[in-house]
Amino acid sequence: MAEAVLIDFFGLKFNSQKNSHQALLKTLNAVRYHHAAKAKFLCIMCCNNISCERNGANNNCELEASNGLSTLLREFETVSNPSMAASLYTIKQKIDEKNLSSIKVIVPMHRKTLLKAFIDQLFTNVYSFEFEDLQVTSGGGPLKQSTEINMITAQEIEAIQNEIQTYLRSLPAVKGELTIITSPLISDTFLHGFTTRTGGISYIPTLSSFNLFSSSKRRDPKVVVQENLRRLGNAAGFNVEKFYRIKTDHANDVWIMGRKEPESYDGITTNQRGVTIAALAADCIPIVFADPVRKACGVAHSERHPAREGTQAGGVGEEEAGSQRRNLMQGSIPKLWDHALSQRQTLND
Repeated sequence: MAEAVLIDFFGLKFNSQKNSHQALLKTLNAVRYHHAAKAKFLCIMCCNNISCERNGANNNCELEASNGLSTLLREFETVSNPSMAASLYTIKQKIDEKNLSSIKVIVPMHRKTLLKAFIDQLFTNVYSFEFEDLQVTSGGGPLKQSTEINMITAQEIEAIQNEIQTYLRSLPAVKGELTIITSPLISDTFLHGFTTRTGGISYIPTLSSFNLFSSSKRRDPKVVVQENLRRLGNAAGFNVEKFYRIKTDHANDVWIMGRKEPESYDGITTNQRGVTIAALAADCIPIVFADPVRKACGVAHSERHPAREGTQAGGVGEEEAGSQRRNLMQGSIPKLWDHALSQRQTLND
């Protein structure tokens, strides 16, 4: 049984006839009868005003103004916006607030492919979807479905992606402005820094807000992580198309750029200009290495104190790249480590 039920009225054309309202009432009653007992979230998605233009058609979506529907609609949450991206992202936030993952989508047949394309961009494998055809009819046939073709072209996929990207770019940062911390030990030759949790649009509590790692096992979709990265690139001044992350394995393997890339590695070193390398970490320590003599740099992911055992992956990689340890400068965030140590000591006490 679905935990959440979404009814898509986005593509239906309504008129003001009474039997049109009665048909809607019948449809919503049927949904409530079959799902209200088990579903924790019932939602209607539609356009935001009575003359919402989409593909040249007028979509009357102000259901609240329909006689006989106001009482029933109290049992549904209505999300109304002319943008499909905005509507679905808002619905996703509401679903995530309730920690739901099983979703039934009741959608007109002609819109199913389009809706699936949006869902593929905005949701991950954490969620499971089932689709049911929406049939809204009446004797006089006042409810009409548009004549959209049930196919998606490459150009339409690109348009969907652009709509989503445009919407995400309009969102404010969730937890304040983006902060980039730099190390006084690293030469100005190297553009470098450490990010914090502020400045991004990720709203999932464990990922908020500046999440830079996407996984199909998390609720944060790739498009949100890409938007966070875009904001970082703009703020720091690097090309996000040449951004490389470590592939953490909690070991000592290092990828030296220019050589064959391993399947997993906890460090990257490079002497190439114009590329950006990054070590992502949650409760571990990201470390930056720089050799101003050979104009080489590296990053590493460390589970231990960087001043003790955490420099192995990065240091070995830099030496293999031709750097000497005496020339290496290292930057990390010791205050974060000291805080973690004090927290652990408190728990042990």
